[in-house]
Amino acid sequence: MTTSTPVSVLSFVVGLAIVLAVGSSILRTLVVPRGVRSKLSALVLTATLGAFRLVARRTSTYESRDAVLAYAAPVSLIITLMTWLGLLFVGFACLLFSFSPLDWAQSFREAGSSLFTLGFASTDRSQLTAVDFLAAATGPVVVGLLVGYLPSLYASYNRREVEVALLHSRAGEPNWGPEILSRHAIVNSSDELITLFRGWERWAADIAESHVNYPVLIHVRSAQPLRNWLVALVSVMDAAAFQMAVNPQIPQAAPRVAIRQGFVAVRDIARAEGITVDDDPDPDHPIALTFEDFSDAYDDVAAAGYAMQRSAADAWPHFRGWRVNYEAAAYALAESIDAPPGAWMGVRRPPLPLIMPQRPTNRMPGGRTGRPTPGE
Repeated sequence: MTTSTPVSVLSFVVGLAIVLAVGSSILRTLVVPRGVRSKLSALVLTATLGAFRLVARRTSTYESRDAVLAYAAPVSLIITLMTWLGLLFVGFACLLFSFSPLDWAQSFREAGSSLFTLGFASTDRSQLTAVDFLAAATGPVVVGLLVGYLPSLYASYNRREVEVALLHSRAGEPNWGPEILSRHAIVNSSDELITLFRGWERWAADIAESHVNYPVLIHVRSAQPLRNWLVALVSVMDAAAFQMAVNPQIPQAAPRVAIRQGFVAVRDIARAEGITVDDDPDPDHPIALTFEDFSDAYDDVAAAGYAMQRSAADAWPHFRGWRVNYEAAAYALAESIDAPPGAWMGVRRPPLPLIMPQRPTNRMPGGRTGRPTPGE
């Protein structure tokens, strides 16, 4: 440093702290593949989502809310990049000020010239060469890392959405667990549920890994407003729990592992969102879903031709014992990401009307066109 004044020393400390903090944020967000969250990136994402929610939650329909929120996650990535570059700009300006006789205006001018590789303010001062070169290398590296980050992000998104889209014909949209059983019963394909549950065990493991490592993915919305990864996962777990509860004599391995991997994924992702999770809930603990909701769904599934070995009353304790493992975390996560207000998915704030999946009426047994309306 050319001077030892308190201002230059303070400038050096502040500048170095900013550069190191931003560097740590970039490494945690774009490089380290183990879900190590950056407080800076998380703050930007939270603030961006909050701003979009202020607008989205003033709309009257879920489709309108979803249309607004669809831009939140992508915009947060751009704002994150701008925040990193803006802070690096300030940090390098502080370092340049501490190492030279440049005033603040000249320091910011030279920092911007170097960081964005413009070169219009380059100098021959040897004491600035290292800082200038470091700033000049940092700008392209940050942009390059983010550009390289996006293909991994959207590859994970595409893998997620393929399976969610395939569930549309099996569960309607928004997806609903009992609807999965009903539709398979209607077309006499209940045996295929084993394959479905095994496939979703792997899918749940994949999203647990990708969404914890890339938290912004949690808020990247599907192409269709009523399609949602969390609603899909909960519907598959509900279908598996329902099947084991009402038919204890069928093979249990596939639905059991689908539920276990599913609630592990929900809990991991909920933690990544800062939601408190109970890892060992009491199987006898009450759940938000009521027996009346379950009984209505039971009657609906039975009317579709699905064979039952237990009555609704006998099956309820078994179903509740499974659902208590994921309901609270799933409801909190659904509220956090503004998931579609489907059946058995909790409520939204401000409240939105319940949306049931539409079943093709020409395939209903006995000409039945209606269904009981289950609670939330």
